[in-house]
Amino acid sequence: MNNNHGETPRGSLMRQVVLFTLVRVVFHTAYRMVYPFLSAFARGLGVDVATISVALTGRSLVGIAGPFLAPLADTRGRKFSMVLGTVMFVLSAGLVGLFPGYITFFIALCLTALGAQIFIPAMQAYLGDRSSYQERGRLLGITELAWSLGFVVGVPFIGWLISRWGWQVVFPVLSGFGMVGLIVILFFLPAQPGNGRHENGFLGAFGDVFRSPVALAGLALCLVMTTGNEIVNLVFGVWMEDAFQLKLAALGGASVILGVAEFGGAGFSAWVVDRLGKQRAVQAGLLLNSLASIGLLLGRDNIWAAMAGLLVFYLSFEFALVSSLPLLSEILPKARATLMGLAMAFFSLGRAVGAIIGVPLYEIGFGANVIAVILLNLVSLLVLIWVRPAKEGALSET
Repeated sequence: MNNNHGETPRGSLMRQVVLFTLVRVVFHTAYRMVYPFLSAFARGLGVDVATISVALTGRSLVGIAGPFLAPLADTRGRKFSMVLGTVMFVLSAGLVGLFPGYITFFIALCLTALGAQIFIPAMQAYLGDRSSYQERGRLLGITELAWSLGFVVGVPFIGWLISRWGWQVVFPVLSGFGMVGLIVILFFLPAQPGNGRHENGFLGAFGDVFRSPVALAGLALCLVMTTGNEIVNLVFGVWMEDAFQLKLAALGGASVILGVAEFGGAGFSAWVVDRLGKQRAVQAGLLLNSLASIGLLLGRDNIWAAMAGLLVFYLSFEFALVSSLPLLSEILPKARATLMGLAMAFFSLGRAVGAIIGVPLYEIGFGANVIAVILLNLVSLLVLIWVRPAKEGALSET
């Protein structure tokens, strides 16, 4: 048995997975909708785009606090944290509906993001407790589909709401959807007590992570892997504009590719990761990502080849990232939520590091970005050797 609380019957567990996925679609829709409708929100609030960007910066900064609240799920229980995260979302989104304005908009962006960062690690830990390691990749992979569904389903729905009733209706609608999810979680999800291990609360949970070489290797994997991805992600639009002089067409097509690749990568991981093995799946994703990076460079004279390269690049990265989650979830079962929360933070940190170095590398030439991605993927593969599940019985399946 690879969990602390016993496995849940498969049918009941799949219903819970569907519930978690739908709740996450609402969270991710609220997160991703701001970018395409930045101007619409700015006009509705009577501010300029630069002022809205301040709210986005505030959201990113507040999000740093998320991992520091993740140990609540290891000390107070998974359900407690999922309810807390969803309540924060419902109340903050509803606040904009009651008192529309820039201040409430700012608060809502920050607290909805923070609520998601509390909810997601607790949800992942809950599924880790209730499922065997051998099937966990499929379950976590299904919930990760929510990120792309928020973009390909949620964002168009928000656009329809704005065009029909204006921006002010968006937040109360999202709050209403969140309320439905909250009610189901409150009344139909079984409660789980904290594991009782951490006498020092947060400090005990964090101490477990930072005293574990395997957990630190897992966090290093999160950091290095996403740094490499962001080095290309940040500059691919500029590169396509420089290479093909088709900025609008290229970036429009690339945005479609991004949504398809995110969904395809997460879906493919959910389908094969448990059969292939978690560690081998991450290895395959990183190797394919390196080959796709080379393909981008070789296809710089043909826009369709470049688009195909981007599709494989994003799909392979999403596959590697989603496949890493079940592996990370079994490193420290008694500090599972804390580690998963820190993993989210290190994914974000990797994107920040990649954003810092991506542009200077591009000034040398796009080939420098490609070489950097390949080197970082190789480092990720080396680090991955040390990332192992806690239970010896799971080693043959990694």
